[in-house]
This record gives sequence, C-alpha cells and structure tokens, in this order.
Amino acid sequence: MTERISDVTTGTDTSDPGRDSDSHDANRTTANPDAYAGSRETTEGTVYTVTGGDWDEVLAEAAGDERIVMNLGPQHPSTHGVLRLVLELEGETVTQARSVIGYLHTGIEKNVEYRNWTQGVTFVTRMDYLAPLHNEAAYCMAVEKLLGVTVPQRAQTIRVLLMELNRISSHLVALATGGMELGALTGMTAGFREREEVLHLLEFLTGLRMNHAFIRPGGLAQDLPEGAEQRIKDFIKVMDSRLPDYDKLLSGQPIWRNRLAGVGYLPVDACLALGITGPILRSAGLPWDLRKVEPYSGYENYEFDVPTSNAADSYARYLLRLEEIHQSLKIVRQAVDNLTPGPVMVEDAKIAWPAQLTIGADGMGNSLEHVRKIMGQSMESLIHHFKLVTEGFAVPPGQVYVPIESPRGELGYHIVSDGGTRPMRVHVREPSFVNLQSMPAMCEGGMVADVIASVASIDPVMGGCDR
Repeated sequence: MTERISDVTTGTDTSDPGRDSDSHDANRTTANPDAYAGSRETTEGTVYTVTGGDWDEVLAEAAGDERIVMNLGPQHPSTHGVLRLVLELEGETVTQARSVIGYLHTGIEKNVEYRNWTQGVTFVTRMDYLAPLHNEAAYCMAVEKLLGVTVPQRAQTIRVLLMELNRISSHLVALATGGMELGALTGMTAGFREREEVLHLLEFLTGLRMNHAFIRPGGLAQDLPEGAEQRIKDFIKVMDSRLPDYDKLLSGQPIWRNRLAGVGYLPVDACLALGITGPILRSAGLPWDLRKVEPYSGYENYEFDVPTSNAADSYARYLLRLEEIHQSLKIVRQAVDNLTPGPVMVEDAKIAWPAQLTIGADGMGNSLEHVRKIMGQSMESLIHHFKLVTEGFAVPPGQVYVPIESPRGELGYHIVSDGGTRPMRVHVREPSFVNLQSMPAMCEGGMVADVIASVASIDPVMGGCDR
C-alpha cells in the first residue's frame, strides 16, 4: 500500500518502460502508428488523450500535408467575444476558414415563450447587447402589429431618437474594437470615450446604460425626464467637435488604410447570395437600408442619406460606419425638433403596463395618485392592475414578421401568438448570425493578419449570434 501511494505522487508512468520516455514513445508508435490520440499506462491505469470531434476531422483532412491547423479563439481578444475560428494555413496564407459558434448560447427565444408579452422585452434586449434598443423596438413593433394598435406620435419619435443614439454607440464600439485589434490603441480609447458620452445620455433618458427595457408594447415605460432636450443638444455639440478627429487619427493614416484597403473583399453578388445586410452590403454598392426602403416608426419623415461605396472592402466598411454616425446625429437633431407633447403609451388600459411610472425619492415606481386610486378608491382598478402585472394581456392569434435596420443589418422578429398571454413562438433573424457566413469568403486566400481585419469589419456581436 505504501509503495502504491509513493508511486502515484508523480502522476506519471512509473513502470520500467515508462522511465525511458524515448523507448515508451517508440513502443507506442510501433503498436499503433496511425493513432493521433494516443494512450499510456500509469499506476492508475490507461490514460488516453482525447480531442474534440470537429477538431479531429480538420486534422484528418490536413494529415500528410504541409498545412497547419490553428484555433483562433474562442478566448481571444480579436474574435469579438467568444467566436472560434478554425484556420488551415499554408505558411501565412489561410486556405480554409471555419467559424464555430454557440459559446454564448442563452436560449433567449425559448425563454421569451415562457414569459408574458411585456416581460419578453427584458430578454430580447440582452441578445445584441450593443444594440439593445433596436431589439426592444423590433419585438414591440411585432407585438403591436398582432394587437393592431398604433403607438402615440411622441413615443414613435422618442423610439427613433433612442435607436439612432444606440446606432452611434454601436458603431463607435465597432471602430474602437477594430482599432484595438489592429494595434491603433488611440482609436480604441477615443471610440470608447465617445461611447461613454452616448451611454451617459442613454442612462439619463432611460435610467440604464444598457439592457434598458424602456421600449414596451404600446409605447414606452415612461416619458423623457425633464431637461432631456438640452442634454441631447449638448451631446450633439460634443460629437460634432470630436468626430473630425477620427479622420485625422484613422481615415488618413497610411498604416490604417494599408491594413484595411483591399482586405475582406466581398462583392454585391456574394452579399446577396449569402443574405448579407447592413454596412457590409452597402459597402458593396447597394443602398439597402430598411429605414428608407421599408420605413417604420415614421422614418419616412426624416431627412438623411444612405452612404454607399463600391470598394466592398474593410476600409469602405469603416468609412461607412463613420458616415452613418454623422447621419444618425442628423436624425437625432430632427427628432428633438419633432418632439411634441402627448402620451407615450396607448390609451388602452388593458395593454398599458406599467400604468403610471414616476421617479421618487425611493427610486422608480407607480405615481402616488395612481396608487391612491387603485388602493383606496377603485377595487376594480386594483384587480385589473394585479391581473395585468401577474398574467399580462392576451394577444389575438396570428403571426407576424417585422424587420428593422439595426447597426449590423436586418434585424427581424417572427412572432406567433395562439391568443394567450405569452408568445407561442419567437424567432429572430439576427444579422450577426447571418453576416458571419461571409467570414470564409472574406478570409480564404488572404493572410492570417487580414483575418483580424475582416472579422472586425463584419462587426459580429456573439450575444446576438448565439442568443
């Protein structure tokens, strides 16, 4: 017994053949020369080296060649979160690229089917965490289409205002992370500095920096706080003063241009074949923007341009995102001017939940007037409020698909109702998931260093991709 304990302290092969590693390897190779996953005998029994199934397939295809198979990610700062790329290399040239996804899977679509219609907002806002307000808006628009209700004008304008602010913050992250991955660290610090300005403003307007749950079926959780218009105008001034610095810092920088120009080329026919939308499609010359071609939330009343390019490369996508920030600021200015007094939630008391939110000394809750009414004057109001909060409202049976233009392309919600108080089915057409198909077409035949630039130009958000 004592001998056995002393033997296992090393955790290695303590048999006589095992003491000589050269002879042990020779014996193993002779016994099974084709085995990639080998085994060895230890005092605790046989120890096997086992690898993942897809990894074995890739290695089997590359066996006997001068090719190298490399994992890039999922724990890598240049793969936009938890994206795994399996690259086959000949020297520095990528001969085959595969994306492996699912490391951030959250099951949000299925979770929404087990919550009432209003609670669903708190789930969908966490999918594409860089564009939460776009997810909230698309989901609520789909629910409202099933309900057959029209959102008040002020709520529509505020939705446009919030979505464009969110688009600015998302594009700033795309520029900042792209700069970080390519070594332009000043671009990263500048991008996140400006994004903080947006997040401070969104926190003032909605109460939260991210995952707002501010857009609700029928309108908004509450109206904008006092002084919102002036804060938005101050933000526009700050952005107008800082955006020209990006042209000085990056656009005209020869190293930045050389790292991006001609890299990640994807022409318009390839985009259409793969279903690619957003800045990638517009960088190939097609001015497809759902805010223009299929307007929603009153976008047809705003003056703005859809920037395009014919270069179809990573540099064109960078320039387009920068220009789209300018166009979003243009829309924000118009939205502030279009703000007219009025309700921000539909009048139907069977849908309008929460009822009358206000911010008091103890945080956010229903206004005292509303509490006095339902607690002291109207038992019917109290019962209705209780049932609305616990059960939610019923939505007529049917199915809809509502697409909007998110910072990454077409974000669509397909929702099916069976007439109950929660969705029967929710499926999301997520642009990060679809756009990621373009990665092999952009990267194969190029250099390893260009894979980083190409993935950065796709701007995938893995929370939305895996959801």
